[in-house]
Amino acid sequence: MCYNSVTVYRILIPMAMVPLNSPMKQRSAPIVLFPAQKSCFCICDWLRALLPLLIILLSSPLQGKAAEHFPVYPSIKPNVRFWENVYSRYSTRQGILHDKNNLAIVYTVVDLVDWNSSGSVRINKKLIKLARQHYKTILADLAEGKTPTTAEEKRVAAMFPPNSHHAFRDARDNIRLQIGQKDRFVEGIIRSGVYLADIKKIFSAYKLPPELAYLPHVESSFNPDAHSKAGAAGLWQFTRSTGRQYMVVDNVVDQRYDPYYATRAAAVFLKENFEALGSWPLAITAYNHGRNGMLRAAKEFGSYEQIFNNHESKLFRFASRNFYSEFIAAMNVARRLENDRNIIPDRPEATIMVRMEGFARTEDIRSHFRVSDEDFTRLNPALREPVLRGKKFIPKNFHIRIPANDRTRDLASTIPSRLYHPYQIRDQEYIVRRGDTAGAIARRYKISVAELIMANNLNKKAMIRIGQRLKIPSGANDTNSIQVVVLEPASKNRPN
Repeated sequence: MCYNSVTVYRILIPMAMVPLNSPMKQRSAPIVLFPAQKSCFCICDWLRALLPLLIILLSSPLQGKAAEHFPVYPSIKPNVRFWENVYSRYSTRQGILHDKNNLAIVYTVVDLVDWNSSGSVRINKKLIKLARQHYKTILADLAEGKTPTTAEEKRVAAMFPPNSHHAFRDARDNIRLQIGQKDRFVEGIIRSGVYLADIKKIFSAYKLPPELAYLPHVESSFNPDAHSKAGAAGLWQFTRSTGRQYMVVDNVVDQRYDPYYATRAAAVFLKENFEALGSWPLAITAYNHGRNGMLRAAKEFGSYEQIFNNHESKLFRFASRNFYSEFIAAMNVARRLENDRNIIPDRPEATIMVRMEGFARTEDIRSHFRVSDEDFTRLNPALREPVLRGKKFIPKNFHIRIPANDRTRDLASTIPSRLYHPYQIRDQEYIVRRGDTAGAIARRYKISVAELIMANNLNKKAMIRIGQRLKIPSGANDTNSIQVVVLEPASKNRPN
């Protein structure tokens, strides 16, 4: 359709609307579209002229939102680049020696032997020690004012301001090792295919930025069985103490291991962090460092960037300082790898959820649905060993997950009432006496210390006190009454 005597003189595009990475940003003046003179102007021609501009303006709305929620401050750009290299360039067969305070300073990358080969730990420790000592020697010489002569000495010296003797001295003691993660990150991308879409849906339901779904790449590499030395577990790496605030965590059910329950808990936790701290850089850092710690830091320093640049404490160390940078890097690398056709992500499995109307034995439920022990355990990771081994019932109102097919759908509506029990199998109870230790009690009852800790919410050292009533996880044939047992003192050792 053409309109005679209609003139389009100009269209002004504010530069603020143009993405930062657009070539349009190189222009110093706004785009001006106008015909040379009044003439028959076809609206189709006009739209064709605007098409490149519309593509530029509309091509990356999510990236614009991400940049708004998750800014990359100038001070953290070197850290983001460092972690992008860790995730996408260097494998677990490579160790990066770098300055722990300035991640732009990378001394060398040590090639390591296969960690699965015989004697690999000893060999790799030696390789790393030799490389570390080499650069400590160079830095010590530079600190003493020695003129660099070799190419390597000159390269190291060039990383610091001229005549920075004190900086060389400090750097000598700040050399840190980081093992590359490229291969593990790819494995995480593959595993994430099962969960990522559902995680984004859950976060959207909580009105959270969907980009937060990439955080498990930093926490667990999307491994729902992941554990940390600090006792964190699952896809979202909740500790027991934090997990209990948002989920069920005990010796019967531990929802930290269920990716979907844990994701809902993470959504609530992150949302509370954001509401308390007011920005996503602070909220994400609080996921690692703790909300109260970040509230104190924000009160003292204000913005995230000021905290990153100036905050120092015994608790706010390398991991906390870098956590937000790691998230940004993981998100960037994950988005690139998701478009790599050579990487085929795992796919979600079709399942249905069935509510238990009473307490039930795992073996009875598996037999009813004709589901293998392996499949049932895999699909219900929140159920703990006592339940899976028959020492405890599946709790009433618990939703089990089973493969979705016509047979299981029919069986879900016909669970016999005889499979349900009115009560849970109860634990024995033991009263701690003088000289008892958790280890001795566990051995007496032929359970592990870890089971005793989980059943009684003990700390990592399994500290117990005289007079304390301990639950002893019981066998499947125990009665429903609580049995109180008092043993004679085993020793006079301090509790372990």
